[in-house]
Amino acid sequence: MGFTEEVGIDLGTANVLVYIKGKGVVLDEPSVVAINRDTNEILAVGEEARQMLGRTPSNIIAVRPLKDGVISDYDVTERMLKYFIRKTCGASRFFKPRIMVCVPSGVTEVEKRAVREAATQAGGKAVYLMEEPVAAAIGAGLDISKPDGIMLIDIGGGTTDVAVISLGGIVTSTSVKVAGDNFDDAIIKYMRKEHKLYIGERTAEEMKMTIGTAYPREEVVVRECRGRDLVTGLPKSIEVTSTEMMEALEEPLRVICEVAHAVLERTPPELSADISNSGIVITGGGALLNGIDKRLEERTGIKVRIAEDPKSCVAIGTGKALNSIDVIERNPMNKRRSHDL
Repeated sequence: MGFTEEVGIDLGTANVLVYIKGKGVVLDEPSVVAINRDTNEILAVGEEARQMLGRTPSNIIAVRPLKDGVISDYDVTERMLKYFIRKTCGASRFFKPRIMVCVPSGVTEVEKRAVREAATQAGGKAVYLMEEPVAAAIGAGLDISKPDGIMLIDIGGGTTDVAVISLGGIVTSTSVKVAGDNFDDAIIKYMRKEHKLYIGERTAEEMKMTIGTAYPREEVVVRECRGRDLVTGLPKSIEVTSTEMMEALEEPLRVICEVAHAVLERTPPELSADISNSGIVITGGGALLNGIDKRLEERTGIKVRIAEDPKSCVAIGTGKALNSIDVIERNPMNKRRSHDL
């Protein structure tokens, strides 16, 4: 019997993470593909392609094939997955990996089928799907099999999943298309409106990571921001403070806080009591935004903690879940309907 690699993939809007059993997270690269428009040839994938965002000549486009946590360009997603699987598992035609892919909790049947088919075409021997909050909880080291309620907020690039988990399944959840990318968009809009400065996606992301904040900082941080002056059309550089960034991020943060509050309102009382004792756990790249735990704590009145290595939680959980394949096959997400086959 041949050796089968077991691979967990966090197919994110902003980043793709690949976990291989026994090796851990072996790849973490941006979900960006650079394509030559004239020949339809892929020129670069991942970090190399991200460097090209906003900097390519007219015949080259740098695209993100996933939008709001789901596939928006099937062909490019399949080619991107094939590239990442080859890069991490090698190009053998004989040993096809078993793949577990994560999807947001609110995806439709059509979206699930698209993910499953893309992963199969990219070289998967057997492809399973798993809800992001469940994978994130496993990756964060939480025991989801107990009858105790666990509340988890997974803030990714395209979606924020808020879920209450008990006995290995989701009791109540909501997925909103407001997450890390919306933080970047909010910063771009703010700079344009308040400073008449046009900045790109990469600059906005760097500002979010260095001076972005969801809660007042003890000490105000200042950073230089470069862009194009909308009045003169010339390059311009200004200083921006973390206080301004908090103002810029207010709208997407308010949406995430309201969703967390709404899920708590729908949670059965016994599980609510568990959550008020154990607290809420935040995972995903968005958990790295300064002060987001304090902001959610203030809104919900419940202790909030950030998981260790929050960005990798979903990928780690996806990989670990391959150990309990019987549980996965019982998951309604992996019940094949006749039209799927």
